Amino acid sequence: MADSSIVTVSGLPEKNRTDVDIDCDRSNAGSSFYAYWNIVCAICGIGMLGLPQALSRGGWGAVALIIATWWMATYCSIILIRCLYSPRHQESRLTSFTAVAEDAFGKIGGYLLFFFQSWIVLGAPILIFVLCGSSMNELCRGTKAEIGQVPWVIVFCVLVSIPYIFFKSMKDMGWTSIFGTIAIIVITIICVVMAGIDSPRVANTVRHDNIVWGGFPVALSTIALSFGANVLYPNIEASMKRPRDWSYTVSGALATCALLYIMVAIAGYYVYGDTVLNPMYYSIPDGVSKSLCIILMIINITVSAPIFLMSFTLECEEKMNVTAERWGRIGEFALRASFRISTILFCGIIACVVPYLDILMSLFGALGFCTTTFIFPIICYWRLTGFRNKPIYELVWNFFILFYGVVGLVFGSWFAVQDLIQAFQADAANTASTSTA
Repeated sequence: MADSSIVTVSGLPEKNRTDVDIDCDRSNAGSSFYAYWNIVCAICGIGMLGLPQALSRGGWGAVALIIATWWMATYCSIILIRCLYSPRHQESRLTSFTAVAEDAFGKIGGYLLFFFQSWIVLGAPILIFVLCGSSMNELCRGTKAEIGQVPWVIVFCVLVSIPYIFFKSMKDMGWTSIFGTIAIIVITIICVVMAGIDSPRVANTVRHDNIVWGGFPVALSTIALSFGANVLYPNIEASMKRPRDWSYTVSGALATCALLYIMVAIAGYYVYGDTVLNPMYYSIPDGVSKSLCIILMIINITVSAPIFLMSFTLECEEKMNVTAERWGRIGEFALRASFRISTILFCGIIACVVPYLDILMSLFGALGFCTTTFIFPIICYWRLTGFRNKPIYELVWNFFILFYGVVGLVFGSWFAVQDLIQAFQADAANTASTSTA
């Protein structure tokens, strides 16, 4: 029988749950191909075009961080799913990352995981809305459609809310992932080619560093954000007809992402050096290529936003027992739509008030992605599957991953908060000087 203390996203205990509630129903599951696209689209987005700037902060040595993060993220994604099938308090599959943490460490573990998870599943859509607003306003510069970043943020909140409200499960999002992934591959090719063409123009005006130790924590945070999607993996794995394919599916998806990342990061930093912007396509010359990159990126991140939001609300709706059996078909839709609209409004308001993309990326990467990508999978893996039964080389690898995650969490968040305070102070000073003038 299922333990009544099992939790979902809120970390609160659920009452009167049965094994049927927490079993993984694969009757409507999709193929491993769909899962692959879901992972690639969810990961390859905003973070990818911020990697050249990550290298500008950490130097060429930050390329090693990208490779190390790729390997560690792949390992942690595999052991996380293994934890789903190694519960201590029940005989059936755990439903979510939060349930894994609660099963391993009790209610405190559930509350902590929910806190850090929220920085991702709500933080990623906030980043998406900020980037969509700024990119669309840049695209429309000099035309009547240049209405400002905030109005465009509101427009994209409305667009994202349509699939988010009317698509009920992760399986329904498969087609959006395919479109998004094709877009990001095209953007990668355009950015690399245009950087090569633009190289002679900026060759003598930029600086490169081999290693900038002081910039490593912030670079690590941005890179962690680029590979982090662990909070989505339980739902994506649950949408697969063949869960045994998970290791191959996630390894292939992350390898695809790593290849694209390395191409963009090296090309962007090599050409634009310490002057590279985030996202990278702001550094390439104005023209058709830049406009096409902006359009394709907007398409990609717009269709990936519902994937993150869906992961959050699926757990919340399970916690609230929002089902057709309890509320009827109309009641279920009304409750689900109301909750999802409230979530969109929350993300949109934050995106309008805090429009600092690069700082938000570092902050969310440190608090959300370093913890859920590296720290929690390792400690839950030890707790649920044992510590002493692991070979020494695996334990050494685990401790290295923990150290990596803690450095990114502590120092990355510290520097990001400092940058955020300075940004608000600078804006306040500019506003005051403008009012005086």
